[in-house]
Amino acid sequence: MNDLTECAIRDALKSLLKEKPLSRITIRDISERCGISRMTFYYHFRDIYDLIARMVSSSIMEIVSSHRDIDTWEEGMLAIFKAVEDESVLILNTVSSIPRAQLERILTGPVEELILSVISDDGRSQGIREEDREFIASFYSYAFIGILLDWIQSGMAEDPEIIMDRIEKVMDGAFERAVASFSLNR
Repeated sequence: MNDLTECAIRDALKSLLKEKPLSRITIRDISERCGISRMTFYYHFRDIYDLIARMVSSSIMEIVSSHRDIDTWEEGMLAIFKAVEDESVLILNTVSSIPRAQLERILTGPVEELILSVISDDGRSQGIREEDREFIASFYSYAFIGILLDWIQSGMAEDPEIIMDRIEKVMDGAFERAVASFSLNR
């Protein structure tokens, strides 16, 4: 029942975001749309921002679950750009109502987890301290999130493939070099 209710709440918010910005959506709107009480909403989520954070996190993890290694992380990142582009109205209605710092916090966990899994799957990372792995993941996640949010806030005009091509050029071998550098400093 809980999973069904949470799905209904998520679907209600997605539907509403296609109609109006997040700043004009209330918990009452969401509750009425999916036929639950406001208390039921609060049983599952602290507030709308908690709902957004969980939606984003689960969407990103679903997209990148099959792109968690050194050879396919670029495909995972491109899939994120494409998913954002496919839901442009929903995304723009969300982004226009949330401060950039909060968006960065929402995105950081799932993106860092993806990058950390890429680093950890590289066999050379075995000799690296956990805090160094986390530093590498944090560094690269901030770069990716910054580019993603800049692209969204500029209206998503540029083709995601062009952006990923640029990222790939900058990142070419970067994970491997970072892992190797930290491995040597042990």
